[in-house]
Amino acid sequence: MRLFRSTVARAALLGVSFAMVTPLPFLPLVPAAAARPAPDSFADLAARLLPAVVNVSSSQTIVARNGGPGAGPEIPMFPPGSPFEQFFKDFLNRNHQGQGGPGGGNDQPRPERRAQSLGSGFIIDPSGYIVTNNHVIEGADEVSVTLQDNTTLKATIVGRDESGDIALLKVKSDKPLPTVAFGDSSQSRVGDWVLAIGNPFGLGGTVTAGIVSARGRDIHQGQYDDFIQTDAAINRGNSGGPLFNMDGQVIGINTAIFSPSGGSIGIGFSIPSNMAKIIVMQLKEYGHPRRGWLGVKIQQVTPDIAESLGLKDAEGAMVAGVTDGGPADKAKIHAGDIILKFGGQDVKEMHNLPRIVADSEVGKQVPVVLWRDGKQITLDATLAERPADTQLAAVDSGAKPDATQTTDISGLGLKVAPLNQDLRDKFQLNSDQKGVVITDVAPNTAAADRGLRPGDVIMEVQQGDVSSPADIQKQVDAARKADRKFVLMLIQREGSTQYVPLSLSKTKQPG
Repeated sequence: MRLFRSTVARAALLGVSFAMVTPLPFLPLVPAAAARPAPDSFADLAARLLPAVVNVSSSQTIVARNGGPGAGPEIPMFPPGSPFEQFFKDFLNRNHQGQGGPGGGNDQPRPERRAQSLGSGFIIDPSGYIVTNNHVIEGADEVSVTLQDNTTLKATIVGRDESGDIALLKVKSDKPLPTVAFGDSSQSRVGDWVLAIGNPFGLGGTVTAGIVSARGRDIHQGQYDDFIQTDAAINRGNSGGPLFNMDGQVIGINTAIFSPSGGSIGIGFSIPSNMAKIIVMQLKEYGHPRRGWLGVKIQQVTPDIAESLGLKDAEGAMVAGVTDGGPADKAKIHAGDIILKFGGQDVKEMHNLPRIVADSEVGKQVPVVLWRDGKQITLDATLAERPADTQLAAVDSGAKPDATQTTDISGLGLKVAPLNQDLRDKFQLNSDQKGVVITDVAPNTAAADRGLRPGDVIMEVQQGDVSSPADIQKQVDAARKADRKFVLMLIQREGSTQYVPLSLSKTKQPG
């Protein structure tokens, strides 16, 4: 199964096969759940909404990859020896020579080409503000929108959010434009009827109906994934179009589909309106999104990590690193802390935290509930604005994993040594590297099972600082005495840090 952004593309036909269905064995009757009846028709609702949905067309100039005089058009890729290979070569050569006139035209510069992208959008303000996906207009030097009455207007880009895939456009019109309003996506339930309106395959205003199939989908497109899934038909060209509830409110921006062919198979994804409308307001006011930023690197809390720290449930987000001088650093949040609540919202798992922080107000002081040293504590952090991605990369390069946290692993299949210049040279470690370096990992042991290897630096055990093998052994012995099944270690490898739980059961012998 492949993931496609729903910008316009060539359609493909799907084959359908059928199989015999075996009746289920008898099941006891259960009381029927109450359900709202399906509407007799969507026509009245669609007629009211269609005028506010637009087609978005963007274009950009494409310069030949090999450029310059004599550069011919690019030939599509075909298997070697394919008859199409020679066909396209002859056709494109004739075309190029024709442009250059008699004599082959190789002394003529290649003309610029224009590439077009088609998508959808919707008007949210009668003065001409239009919402769409960022990927619909990405890289464009010209953007235009076509209204339902076929009026075409030139659009300017007010602001773009690359991470959230949202863009805000502005057109000028001599009359107020029809609009639609954002609704509350949190009130949409699985099974609710929805309408999708857009521009599939460049065909113009098209209405499809379906239900909310799922909520909170993470399709691994970014750290803010929280999509609404729907079976309303969404195809390429629907990108940026609205997903409506039965009150005619926008509850989502249609953005992507799962499909083996690029066509709809009933699995589409929409950005929830509650996330989108915050970003749209920021784009209108600032021209860019203003997301909250805490300045931490996090990892998932596994059952092994939870057990090693005496945490009842494997919930929350574990802090693996703190950006020097960032909001978390100023709030005295440390690597090894587990964030359980942020701003009053539960952090059930690691992936919840970036979305909660991003939606929080910049400059606001937020209470953060942590698990540290076997108990809950609360600290207050004042959020900063999330830097741009390029700035963030530079900031993260200076992130500190809470300095001088070291670990030695004894009796767990590891051989370690205090750092010296020879080991720093051998494993290419920085001169300021702190900790104890792993020099050997025995096969078929707890350390080997967790993927540890020579050159890894142990920085911490059970969230306690260690500076020698003796310190590590002391922490491991204390964990065993407390009847822990796992001991938690902070490992640094090639500039990245991660907490690794190692089993304290009897070390397995190499077999």
